[in-house]
Amino acid sequence: MDGNSWLTERFEEHRSHLRAVSYRMLGSLAEADDAVQEAWLRLDRSDVSGVENLGGWLTTVVSRVCLNMLRSRESRREESMEAYPSGPALGRTALGRTATVEPVDPEQEALLADSVGLALLVVLDQLAPAERLAFVLHDLFAVPFDEIAPLIEKSPAATRQLASRARRRVKGAPVVPEADLTRQRRVVDAFLAATRGGNFDALVALLHPDVVLRADKAVVPSPAPILVRGAVTVATGAMAAMQRARSAAPALVDGVVGLAMAPLGRLFLVLGFTIEDGLITEIDIVAEPERLGALEIAALDVRGPGVGHPEAAPGI
Repeated sequence: MDGNSWLTERFEEHRSHLRAVSYRMLGSLAEADDAVQEAWLRLDRSDVSGVENLGGWLTTVVSRVCLNMLRSRESRREESMEAYPSGPALGRTALGRTATVEPVDPEQEALLADSVGLALLVVLDQLAPAERLAFVLHDLFAVPFDEIAPLIEKSPAATRQLASRARRRVKGAPVVPEADLTRQRRVVDAFLAATRGGNFDALVALLHPDVVLRADKAVVPSPAPILVRGAVTVATGAMAAMQRARSAAPALVDGVVGLAMAPLGRLFLVLGFTIEDGLITEIDIVAEPERLGALEIAALDVRGPGVGHPEAAPGI
């Protein structure tokens, strides 16, 4: 076996791990694959004959690539969701090279987001790049702080603090007892399942007959906020948004259970629910950037690949 074939084979042994790290860092399958490809290019240009732990070396490389991509993303936050390609197009990749951008199958992206935890990706997207890297590498992949610190040019102690701060954001703080949270989660899960599955009758059964839905002007183009009343009318509107529901997941929104919708891991809108006696009485849909920014969103459960077993993540 020649040197290049050996290097390729060794890289492929670590590809699933690198993809898992990159996806949790970036929240986008296309960008994660871009980062993994860049890691391969850097490996191909490097002399690694003296590297004892190639997996660790590659994890460091792909983490640096992801950190640079996150920092670049921070500088162009004003880009709208329409900036992301929905089909093959000639343009700039996330790493700045001109190339044909191959689309990612939305179904594959949705399944992967579900397996990782879409709400977790939403919360991570709200963290500063260094916080996100420290939390992902340490809490989800068991990388020691003294190995993470050089990547973000911090001391191990400062890196630990960044991860701790991120952990508090990820977990959030419920404002209702655990039993109430469980009941809310059950109703919201059923709402999401009925919407995704197109089960109109099941959806109506979850709604109070006099349910009220409010949506701000950014949800759909309209001169004024939307107000809809009645279970059948609200359910009909939810059915029309069935495809959007694929990018939604339960999350803790200001301490209670809601839904966060995040195509490509970027927060797009939030549904807040008022639930009484097991029925949804009010739904508030928030999409205006200023209002979204004021919400405190946390993950209900952190589903990583398992400490020490990154390749075990479903779909990666």
